[in-house]
Amino acid sequence: MTTTSSDLGGEKKIQVIKEVRALTSLGLKEAKDLVDSAPKPVLEKVSKADADKAKASLEAAGATVEVK
Repeated sequence: MTTTSSDLGGEKKIQVIKEVRALTSLGLKEAKDLVDSAPKPVLEKVSKADADKAKASLEAAGATVEVK
């Protein structure tokens, strides 16, 4: 499963960046670049449960997320 961001940002951009950092091993600059360049995959080749968990946490932070 792949968790792809379609809209990361808006008013809650900082919270989304923090959540991306928590879900991945990215540093601050890399997470910010990922958020700024949406739509991009956040997590790839993860289980459905992990993808759903990531989707829920990203949406709670204010992102729009798609799981493929």
